[in-house]
Parts: sequence; C-alpha cells; structure tokens
Amino acid sequence: MTSFWTGKRVRLRSIEPDDWTAFMRFAEDEEGLGDLLQLPRSAEGYRVWAREQAAARSDGDCFQLAIEAVDTGAIVGAVGSHLADPRAGWFEYGVTIGSDHRRKGYAAEAVELLLTFMFAERRYHRCQARVFAHNEASLVLHRRLGFTEEGRLRDHVFLAGRHHDLVMMGMLADEFAELRRSAVQQT
Repeated sequence: MTSFWTGKRVRLRSIEPDDWTAFMRFAEDEEGLGDLLQLPRSAEGYRVWAREQAAARSDGDCFQLAIEAVDTGAIVGAVGSHLADPRAGWFEYGVTIGSDHRRKGYAAEAVELLLTFMFAERRYHRCQARVFAHNEASLVLHRRLGFTEEGRLRDHVFLAGRHHDLVMMGMLADEFAELRRSAVQQT
C-alpha cells in the first residue's frame, strides 16, 4: 500500500535536522520573489530551527511538512497549515517551492494532499490562502486548484519599501470534493 502522504510526484514528510540547508535556500528564494523580507538568519540559526522542528510535538492542526520529490528524494519545498479554527471549521495554509523546482507540478500535488487530509480526515469545511497580488504564479496555481478569489486587501502588506495588495483565496470542502470527483471521472 502506498502512503497517504505520497503522490505521483511528491511525498510529504516531517522536517528532519539535515533539511536546514533546503529551508535556508527557500527563504532566499522567497525574498527574491518579493514575498518575504526578514532579517538575515545565520546557518546555525537554520540548523537550530530544523532540529527544533524535527523534535517538536504536533501542534494539532497547525504543522509544516517538507515536500520531497519522489523520483530524486530532494526536498523541493514545504507546505503546512499555520492557522486553524476547528470550532468554526476553517484553516489557512501556505506552500513554497524552491526556485529550481517550480513549474513541475510539485506545489499542486502537495496542496492536494494537504487539502485531502484537512477536509476528509480532519473534517474542516473551509481553506483559505493569502497571496500577494504581485505573485501571479501563485494566483494562477490557486485558481487552477479551484480556489476562488474572495477579496483583496488593498495596500495591506508593507514589503521592500512599498505597500502591496493581499488577495484572499478560499475553497470549501464540498468544492474540493466535486473537483476531485470530476478529475477521477475524466481519467
């Protein structure tokens, strides 16, 4: 039997201490996209963070997983739920893919695995994602996955010396289930 966490292209797994170099590269890639600007962190800071992640106990429905390419075993990105309200039935997630691994289907498959877990196993009703308006690739990905643009917060984020719009994307569990049914029927 194949693991629930393994798709055709990716496997989602816990973060291991040796993953620190990949996460350091992802942070650099995000800054290059204009999606993240934080104080520089030392290599030792990334090593400590990865060790802490590897040893951390699960925080309920908030977690971060490494995205590993099935064919090479390389860590290509990360995906996780970072806000969750089980009583109201919603969660918010994020995904990042290293610049040299983009446009290969890794993000889409990782998000589908995450959504399947959160909707079918954890019984959440709604997923939301915040996307910088200037990140066209992420907006295209979310629309292709079936997310709906639910709103735009004008000049909501201050980044790299200027304000940027933030696009709120959302998907309901029944919308995701219908998209999966349609995909199965087409194959």
